[in-house]
Amino acid sequence: MPTPTREEMLAALEKRQGVDAVRKLQASTVAVCGLGGLGSNIAISLARAGVGKLILVDFDCVDVTNLHRQQYKADQVGLPKPEALLANLQEVAPYTEYETHFEKVSAENVSALLANADVICEAFDNAEAKAMLVNTVLETLPSKYLVAASGMAGFDCGNSIRTRKITDKFYLSGDGVSDVNGGIGLVAPRVMLCAAHQALTAIRLILGLV
Repeated sequence: MPTPTREEMLAALEKRQGVDAVRKLQASTVAVCGLGGLGSNIAISLARAGVGKLILVDFDCVDVTNLHRQQYKADQVGLPKPEALLANLQEVAPYTEYETHFEKVSAENVSALLANADVICEAFDNAEAKAMLVNTVLETLPSKYLVAASGMAGFDCGNSIRTRKITDKFYLSGDGVSDVNGGIGLVAPRVMLCAAHQALTAIRLILGLV
């Protein structure tokens, strides 16, 4: 079967999501910082929903230990995550615009990497990196919406994962408690729940629903 045309895919999206919503999503740009269990799932959800452009940033390569919860394939082990995720995204949303960066996000390059995003999704698994991105975005890019995560490890009930509004521009998803550094493992369903919260929050922000 041939790949559906751009017009066919947009028409299908409009039928399911509404013309106005799809137009707003098509005109938006979302940055995903960190392309692991959170970020790879966030990106897939946003691309499927019709976000016009995704900025994808990570400095890591796909490892076999990633495969149980991240949107990569076994034959992509060893590839840079931005490269591998781009290939997978282009299979499901070929007409989305993608901008990839195989580098580590730092306080020095946040503005250069993320200035064109309407919404920034923090998806790191390191507490220091999370704090750095949140603080830097709030201080240097105060007009941007920021959706971060805290707490999605373990086997606890998924209903404990929720999204809270911290400030007018800052939203936080997760249970706020579970920490992988405490020896608690990460499992796909709970990580994906948190990623879905972040992706849906980004969509709702774009649509002016929160």
